[in-house]
Amino acid sequence: MTQLSIPIPGRRFVIAVPYAWLVLFFLLPFLILLYISFVDMAGDIHPFKPIWDSSTGLLKLKYENYGSIFRSSEDGLLFQTIYIEAYLRSIWYALCTAVLCLVIGYPFAYFIARSSPSARPALLMMVMLPFWTSFLLRVYAWKGILADQGVVNQMLMFVGLTSEPIQMLYTNVSMLVGMTYVYLPFMVLPLYANLVKLDVRLLEAAYDLGTTPFKAFWLVTVPLSKAGIVAGFMLVFIPAVGEFVIPSLLGGPENIMIGRVVWDEMFTSNNWPRATALAVVMIALIIVPLAVYYHYTGDDQDASGKA
Repeated sequence: MTQLSIPIPGRRFVIAVPYAWLVLFFLLPFLILLYISFVDMAGDIHPFKPIWDSSTGLLKLKYENYGSIFRSSEDGLLFQTIYIEAYLRSIWYALCTAVLCLVIGYPFAYFIARSSPSARPALLMMVMLPFWTSFLLRVYAWKGILADQGVVNQMLMFVGLTSEPIQMLYTNVSMLVGMTYVYLPFMVLPLYANLVKLDVRLLEAAYDLGTTPFKAFWLVTVPLSKAGIVAGFMLVFIPAVGEFVIPSLLGGPENIMIGRVVWDEMFTSNNWPRATALAVVMIALIIVPLAVYYHYTGDDQDASGKA
């Protein structure tokens, strides 16, 4: 059997395209954010002020833009600021959203993967169908569902389970419901892509050895779907950390996440350097752990492959 080989110039072009995309749409915007985060606006409305002093040849970097994130004042306690609280709250809600999406999405993905090949396209289309509707419309729809006079409260009062509306909107529950609903397809799709390739003969071998269905699922299916779980978890967790629309529309005043804080600093306070510093720190909090994780897992995979 002959193998199709790509010429060296063509191979370099294929490799260069994604690198150019990353440089243009990730690295360059990040460098712009990093630049603004060290600017001293000094009451000016222009955030792109020079940070290079041509007379002295020194960089004029305002490190207070980062220092104020971790300490409100020189005498204040470290890590006792509204920004750290927003970071921790964002990470907590993103983690809860990812766990809920995993708990709900895994059975969905497993069912689709075990369905007949003729039914899978229709089931996958149903998972992706919400993407055909505006994101804002879907979030506003949940406001109508969870409002005091919304669908859920009307049904509860109709069947007699409650005599007055239950406060559902602008709570932790409403925000988690909205975030879980929006990000659920990002968990289902990578899990399905992993589970559909699972060799069912491994499960049959486990049954032949006397394993119960649940034990076979836990010891065979779940470990083999680890890559899909990690991919889905990251696809949900990373955008959920910086979520702005859902907390603003469905969350209460106590559910201020870091996305809303960045918005307020940039467009309400007109403090672009602090807003970009918050964004840079948020990116670092996500990228650094991911880089460390993939570094060690990559080393383990290389070692197992060589063995």
